[in-house]
Amino acid sequence: MEFFRRLFTSIWKIWFFVWFLIIMLIFLSPFLILLTKKKWYPLVYKTETIVCFLIMLMSGIFLKKIFLTDKKKLPKPAIYVANHTSYLDILASYVVIPNYTIFMGKAELRKVPFINLFFRGMNVLVNRKSKMDSHRAFIEIGTRLDEGTSVYIFPEGTIGENGELLKFKNGAFKLAIAKQIPIVPIIYTNNWRLLQNGGFLKSFGRPGITEAIIHPPIITKGMTDENLVALRQQVYHIFEDTIIKYDTNRITKKN
Repeated sequence: MEFFRRLFTSIWKIWFFVWFLIIMLIFLSPFLILLTKKKWYPLVYKTETIVCFLIMLMSGIFLKKIFLTDKKKLPKPAIYVANHTSYLDILASYVVIPNYTIFMGKAELRKVPFINLFFRGMNVLVNRKSKMDSHRAFIEIGTRLDEGTSVYIFPEGTIGENGELLKFKNGAFKLAIAKQIPIVPIIYTNNWRLLQNGGFLKSFGRPGITEAIIHPPIITKGMTDENLVALRQQVYHIFEDTIIKYDTNRITKKN
Protein backbone atom coordinates (compact mmCIF):
# COMPACT_ATOMS: atom_id res chain seq x y z
CA MET A 1 0.00 0.00 0.00
CA GLU A 2 2.81 2.41 0.89
CA PHE A 3 4.49 1.68 -2.46
CA PHE A 4 1.35 2.60 -4.42
CA ARG A 5 0.86 5.73 -2.33
CA ARG A 6 4.37 6.93 -3.12
CA LEU A 7 3.95 5.97 -6.77
CA PHE A 8 0.74 8.03 -7.02
CA THR A 9 2.45 10.93 -5.22
CA SER A 10 5.39 10.87 -7.63
CA ILE A 11 3.13 10.79 -10.69
CA TRP A 12 1.01 13.66 -9.33
CA LYS A 13 4.05 15.76 -8.46
CA ILE A 14 5.41 15.32 -11.97
CA TRP A 15 1.98 16.34 -13.31
CA PHE A 16 1.96 19.37 -11.00
CA PHE A 17 5.42 20.56 -11.98
CA VAL A 18 4.83 19.99 -15.69
CA TRP A 19 1.76 22.21 -15.61
CA PHE A 20 3.60 24.69 -13.42
CA LEU A 21 6.35 24.99 -16.03
CA ILE A 22 3.94 25.12 -18.99
CA ILE A 23 1.82 27.90 -17.51
CA MET A 24 4.83 29.88 -16.30
CA LEU A 25 6.45 29.67 -19.74
CA ILE A 26 3.23 30.84 -21.42
CA PHE A 27 3.09 33.90 -19.17
CA LEU A 28 6.84 34.54 -19.01
CA SER A 29 6.93 37.30 -21.65
CA PRO A 30 3.97 39.26 -20.18
CA PHE A 31 5.62 39.02 -16.74
CA LEU A 32 8.93 40.38 -17.96
CA ILE A 33 7.27 43.23 -19.88
CA LEU A 34 4.86 44.30 -17.14
CA LEU A 35 7.58 44.23 -14.47
CA THR A 36 9.54 46.94 -16.30
CA LYS A 37 7.27 49.74 -15.04
CA LYS A 38 5.95 50.31 -11.54
CA LYS A 39 2.63 51.65 -12.83
CA TRP A 40 1.97 48.20 -14.33
CA TYR A 41 2.44 46.33 -11.05
CA PRO A 42 -1.34 45.98 -10.44
CA LEU A 43 -1.55 44.26 -13.86
CA VAL A 44 1.31 42.00 -12.80
CA TYR A 45 -0.68 41.03 -9.74
CA LYS A 46 -3.76 40.19 -11.82
CA THR A 47 -1.59 38.14 -14.17
CA GLU A 48 -0.08 36.28 -11.23
CA THR A 49 -3.58 35.60 -9.91
CA ILE A 50 -4.54 34.00 -13.24
CA VAL A 51 -1.31 31.99 -13.33
CA CYS A 52 -1.78 30.65 -9.80
CA PHE A 53 -5.42 29.80 -10.41
CA LEU A 54 -4.56 27.88 -13.59
CA ILE A 55 -1.71 25.96 -11.93
CA MET A 56 -3.97 24.88 -9.10
CA LEU A 57 -6.85 24.05 -11.45
CA MET A 58 -4.75 21.92 -13.80
CA SER A 59 -3.22 20.14 -10.79
CA GLY A 60 -6.62 19.23 -9.42
CA ILE A 61 -6.37 21.57 -6.42
CA PHE A 62 -9.49 23.55 -5.60
CA LEU A 63 -9.49 26.39 -3.08
CA LYS A 64 -12.53 27.00 -0.90
CA LYS A 65 -12.55 30.57 0.43
CA ILE A 66 -14.43 31.12 3.68
CA PHE A 67 -14.85 34.84 4.40
CA LEU A 68 -15.77 35.64 7.99
CA THR A 69 -15.93 39.28 6.91
CA ASP A 70 -17.33 41.15 3.89
CA LYS A 71 -14.77 40.52 1.14
CA LYS A 72 -15.94 43.65 -0.68
CA LYS A 73 -14.98 45.75 2.33
CA LEU A 74 -11.46 44.49 2.94
CA PRO A 75 -9.41 47.52 4.04
CA LYS A 76 -6.93 49.20 1.69
CA PRO A 77 -4.14 49.20 2.55
CA ALA A 78 -3.95 46.26 4.93
CA ILE A 79 -1.39 43.78 6.19
CA TYR A 80 -2.47 40.23 5.42
CA VAL A 81 -0.88 37.57 7.60
CA ALA A 82 -1.14 33.84 6.89
CA ASN A 83 0.24 30.57 8.24
CA HIS A 84 2.97 28.94 6.16
CA THR A 85 2.86 25.16 5.78
CA SER A 86 3.60 24.55 2.08
CA TYR A 87 4.86 26.21 -1.10
CA LEU A 88 1.24 25.90 -2.16
CA ASP A 89 0.53 28.80 0.24
CA ILE A 90 2.15 31.20 -2.23
CA LEU A 91 -0.10 30.11 -5.09
CA ALA A 92 -3.20 30.13 -2.91
CA SER A 93 -2.45 33.60 -1.54
CA TYR A 94 -2.74 35.19 -4.97
CA VAL A 95 -6.10 33.50 -5.49
CA VAL A 96 -7.50 34.47 -2.08
CA ILE A 97 -6.96 38.24 -2.16
CA PRO A 98 -8.53 40.12 -5.11
CA ASN A 99 -6.88 43.46 -4.29
CA TYR A 100 -3.41 44.42 -5.55
CA THR A 101 -1.02 43.24 -2.85
CA ILE A 102 2.75 42.88 -2.60
CA PHE A 103 4.49 40.07 -0.77
CA MET A 104 7.33 40.01 1.70
CA GLY A 105 9.38 36.83 1.37
CA LYS A 106 12.72 35.33 2.33
CA ALA A 107 15.79 36.15 0.23
CA GLU A 108 16.32 32.46 -0.66
CA LEU A 109 13.40 32.70 -3.10
CA ARG A 110 15.69 34.57 -5.49
CA LYS A 111 17.34 31.21 -6.19
CA VAL A 112 14.14 29.29 -7.01
CA PRO A 113 13.53 29.17 -10.78
CA PHE A 114 10.21 30.68 -11.95
CA ILE A 115 9.05 31.22 -8.36
CA ASN A 116 11.55 34.09 -8.21
CA LEU A 117 9.54 35.81 -10.95
CA PHE A 118 6.73 36.30 -8.44
CA PHE A 119 9.16 38.22 -6.23
CA ARG A 120 11.03 40.17 -8.88
CA GLY A 121 10.98 43.94 -8.44
CA MET A 122 7.36 44.30 -7.36
CA ASN A 123 7.67 42.34 -4.12
CA VAL A 124 10.17 42.64 -1.25
CA LEU A 125 12.67 39.94 -0.31
CA VAL A 126 14.59 40.06 2.95
CA ASN A 127 17.57 38.26 4.45
CA ARG A 128 16.23 37.69 7.95
CA LYS A 129 19.73 36.88 9.25
CA SER A 130 20.89 40.42 8.43
CA LYS A 131 19.67 43.21 10.70
CA MET A 132 20.64 45.77 8.06
CA ASP A 133 18.67 44.02 5.32
CA SER A 134 15.69 43.50 7.64
CA HIS A 135 15.70 47.23 8.40
CA ARG A 136 15.94 48.02 4.67
CA ALA A 137 12.96 45.77 3.95
CA PHE A 138 10.99 47.29 6.85
CA ILE A 139 11.51 50.79 5.39
CA GLU A 140 10.63 49.65 1.86
CA ILE A 141 7.45 47.90 2.97
CA GLY A 142 6.51 50.98 5.00
CA THR A 143 6.89 53.16 1.92
CA ARG A 144 4.64 50.88 -0.11
CA LEU A 145 2.01 50.95 2.64
CA ASP A 146 2.18 54.75 2.62
CA GLU A 147 1.46 54.58 -1.12
CA GLY A 148 -1.73 52.65 -0.38
CA THR A 149 -0.49 49.17 -1.32
CA SER A 150 -1.43 46.20 0.86
CA VAL A 151 1.23 43.75 2.05
CA TYR A 152 1.13 39.97 2.52
CA ILE A 153 3.42 38.45 5.15
CA PHE A 154 3.94 34.96 6.56
CA PRO A 155 4.75 35.88 10.20
CA GLU A 156 6.29 32.47 10.95
CA GLY A 157 9.08 33.34 8.51
CA THR A 158 9.49 29.77 7.30
CA ILE A 159 7.50 26.63 6.50
CA GLY A 160 6.51 24.45 9.44
CA GLU A 161 6.65 20.67 9.25
CA ASN A 162 3.38 18.73 8.88
CA GLY A 163 1.18 21.78 9.36
CA GLU A 164 2.91 22.85 12.55
CA LEU A 165 2.14 26.44 13.59
CA LEU A 166 5.43 28.10 14.52
CA LYS A 167 6.11 31.17 16.63
CA PHE A 168 5.39 34.53 15.01
CA LYS A 169 8.07 37.11 14.33
CA ASN A 170 7.37 40.74 15.21
CA GLY A 171 7.78 42.37 11.78
CA ALA A 172 4.19 42.33 10.52
CA PHE A 173 2.77 43.54 13.81
CA LYS A 174 5.40 46.23 14.25
CA LEU A 175 4.57 47.53 10.77
CA ALA A 176 0.84 47.49 11.45
CA ILE A 177 1.29 49.56 14.60
CA ALA A 178 3.82 51.93 13.05
CA LYS A 179 1.52 52.65 10.10
CA GLN A 180 -1.74 52.27 12.06
CA ILE A 181 -2.98 49.83 9.41
CA PRO A 182 -5.40 46.91 9.95
CA ILE A 183 -4.19 43.29 10.06
CA VAL A 184 -6.26 40.64 8.26
CA PRO A 185 -5.55 37.04 9.43
CA ILE A 186 -5.78 34.24 6.83
CA ILE A 187 -5.50 30.59 7.79
CA TYR A 188 -4.87 27.72 5.34
CA THR A 189 -6.20 24.46 6.71
CA ASN A 190 -5.04 21.82 4.25
CA ASN A 191 -2.24 23.06 1.95
CA TRP A 192 0.40 21.00 3.73
CA ARG A 193 -1.50 17.79 3.05
CA LEU A 194 -1.85 18.53 -0.67
CA LEU A 195 1.75 19.59 -1.22
CA GLN A 196 3.97 18.56 1.67
CA ASN A 197 7.27 20.34 2.25
CA GLY A 198 10.39 18.23 1.80
CA GLY A 199 12.27 16.22 -0.80
CA PHE A 200 10.59 14.96 -3.96
CA LEU A 201 10.58 11.31 -2.86
CA LYS A 202 10.23 11.88 0.88
CA SER A 203 7.21 14.21 0.90
CA PHE A 204 3.67 13.51 -0.26
CA GLY A 205 1.34 15.37 -2.60
CA ARG A 206 -2.08 14.90 -4.13
CA PRO A 207 -5.02 16.76 -5.67
CA GLY A 208 -7.90 17.82 -3.46
CA ILE A 209 -9.81 20.64 -1.84
CA THR A 210 -8.12 23.12 0.48
CA GLU A 211 -9.55 25.97 2.53
CA ALA A 212 -8.62 29.55 3.31
CA ILE A 213 -10.34 31.18 6.28
CA ILE A 214 -10.29 34.99 6.02
CA HIS A 215 -10.96 36.74 9.33
CA PRO A 216 -12.25 40.28 9.98
CA PRO A 217 -9.61 43.03 10.09
CA ILE A 218 -7.98 43.84 13.41
CA ILE A 219 -7.84 47.61 13.84
CA THR A 220 -4.53 48.99 15.13
CA LYS A 221 -5.36 52.70 15.33
CA GLY A 222 -4.27 54.05 18.68
CA MET A 223 -1.88 51.16 19.35
CA THR A 224 1.74 51.81 20.28
CA ASP A 225 4.84 49.62 20.60
CA GLU A 226 3.62 48.71 24.07
CA ASN A 227 0.79 46.79 22.38
CA LEU A 228 3.13 44.83 20.10
CA VAL A 229 3.30 41.59 22.09
CA ALA A 230 -0.43 41.63 22.88
CA LEU A 231 -1.30 42.18 19.20
CA ARG A 232 1.00 39.37 18.08
CA GLN A 233 -0.48 37.01 20.66
CA GLN A 234 -4.03 38.03 19.72
CA VAL A 235 -3.42 37.14 16.08
CA TYR A 236 -1.61 33.93 17.03
CA HIS A 237 -4.59 32.80 19.11
CA ILE A 238 -6.91 33.49 16.16
CA PHE A 239 -4.76 31.18 14.05
CA GLU A 240 -4.62 28.57 16.78
CA ASP A 241 -8.37 28.61 17.43
CA THR A 242 -9.18 28.45 13.72
CA ILE A 243 -6.85 25.50 13.23
CA ILE A 244 -8.48 23.66 16.13
CA LYS A 245 -11.93 24.35 14.67
CA TYR A 246 -11.22 23.42 11.06
CA ASP A 247 -8.33 20.95 11.32
CA THR A 248 -8.11 18.97 14.54
CA ASN A 249 -5.13 16.98 13.25
CA ARG A 250 -2.85 20.00 12.95
CA ILE A 251 0.07 20.41 15.39
CA THR A 252 0.47 23.76 17.17
CA LYS A 253 3.06 25.31 19.43
CA LYS A 254 2.46 27.97 22.02
CA ASN A 255 3.62 31.46 20.96
